[in-house]
Amino acid sequence: MKIERTQNAKRNILYGLFLKVYQILIPFFMRTIMIYLLGIQYAGLNNLFSSIFQFLNLAELGIGAALTSSMYEPIATDDTEKICKLLNLYRRCFNIIGVIIFLLGMLVFPFLKYLIKGTVPGDLNIYILFILYLFNTVLSYWLFSYKKSLVYAFQRTDIVSKIMIFTYTFQYIGQSIVLFVFKNYYAYLIISIISQILNNLLSNYIVNKIYPIYKPRGLLDKKTLKNIKEKVYGLITNKIGGVILRSSDSIVISSFLGLTELAIYQNYYFILSAIINLIAVFFEACLAGIGNSLIIEGKEKNFKDFKVMTFITFWVVTICSCCLLSLYQPFMEIWVGKKYVMDYSLVICLVIYFMFYEIDALLGTFKDAAGIWFKDRFRPLITALCNLGLSIFLVNYMGLFGVLLATILSMVLIGIPWLIQNTFQSLFNKEYKKEYIIYICKLTLIGIAISILCILLTEWIHVNIYISLVLKGIVCVSIPSIIIFLIFNNSFEFDRTVKLLKR
Repeated sequence: MKIERTQNAKRNILYGLFLKVYQILIPFFMRTIMIYLLGIQYAGLNNLFSSIFQFLNLAELGIGAALTSSMYEPIATDDTEKICKLLNLYRRCFNIIGVIIFLLGMLVFPFLKYLIKGTVPGDLNIYILFILYLFNTVLSYWLFSYKKSLVYAFQRTDIVSKIMIFTYTFQYIGQSIVLFVFKNYYAYLIISIISQILNNLLSNYIVNKIYPIYKPRGLLDKKTLKNIKEKVYGLITNKIGGVILRSSDSIVISSFLGLTELAIYQNYYFILSAIINLIAVFFEACLAGIGNSLIIEGKEKNFKDFKVMTFITFWVVTICSCCLLSLYQPFMEIWVGKKYVMDYSLVICLVIYFMFYEIDALLGTFKDAAGIWFKDRFRPLITALCNLGLSIFLVNYMGLFGVLLATILSMVLIGIPWLIQNTFQSLFNKEYKKEYIIYICKLTLIGIAISILCILLTEWIHVNIYISLVLKGIVCVSIPSIIIFLIFNNSFEFDRTVKLLKR
């Protein structure tokens, strides 16, 4: 079966973007309500527990991604029997993972107090909160979660998006009522658990209706199991490294600097992660299509697609970077007040981190689509451990700046160069690597130059803070687009990008 890659990607991007915007705006208001009604420490506590459970989710070990990628080939060849066998293995694995996460949670339980420096809100018991978070995480694996692998493999993530929009609406309405009327953080979490149950039950029902022929049954042959095990072995370090890289900063900040400092940092990161998640819609929507293309298309065609995706990413990231550098501080001042505004040097660090994060995400999308995790198995773990070690060392001398600097250095010096090497060795002709490195360095330098120009231009805008925010935003969107058009309008990548946007 040849998947309609462009059509599916278009549909996935539309619904995915709507969901992401929804997940940005509503949680933004929820976080604002929490800060003003309960206090900033509640927001810090919420971030800390989220980071802890990202670590506990390591028990999944990438099994979901390995099994989903293993479905690309049987879907392309209409092998219904093999898809059912993979689905059965997925179900058994996720039931076991749920048990493992519960047991790991119980091991972490006695050490919670050591992960928080300073005081905790007096009306909260961190151990009860931890149990609620644990219950929510375990349920996400036990209740038909394996069924979602079908929609991901068939490149129909729009189905998941629709379900999540419905269940999140229920969750946010319930949580808003709880915060305004009862100001009770326990009830706030219980609403989240109910929403998770509803999400999984609805997913199971809808997937059964759309794909009735696929049921979890049968056992896989030894050759397929061996291939999946190899992918999982590669994904173990990928998962561990990724989680350490994403979550360790919050735990280090909480342990060394306290909940208030963590909450201030997370206010900034909340905005950054919102943009990252919006861009991730593009990568997620194309993932299964890239996997299908890597199987049925030639290396030259795939490399051209890769360069087009690189150009699109560069365009979007440049505009976002200009906006962040010029709008971050006035926006935070309006949102949470001057006392919770960070130093501008930290803003620059966050934007540099964002630029390199998206380069890594682009390369990672092709790596994940091809399922070459085993070849890439050491890179994420070594990168993450270097980041963690540097963070713990630098936080004592530079505070929050040291934590961010450690993350940037580990990505730029270790993670990205290594990932480029692994990607080109496995997916494209080796002679393309030098061409791509020159291309991405050129794009990066142009992006930095455009960002500096936007900062200089927006510095001339001195009016009311609200009007200033709008005017600076217009400058930061229009100037990069004009310059990129002038430089690249005759290039193949620009032409292909415009055609894709029209479609």
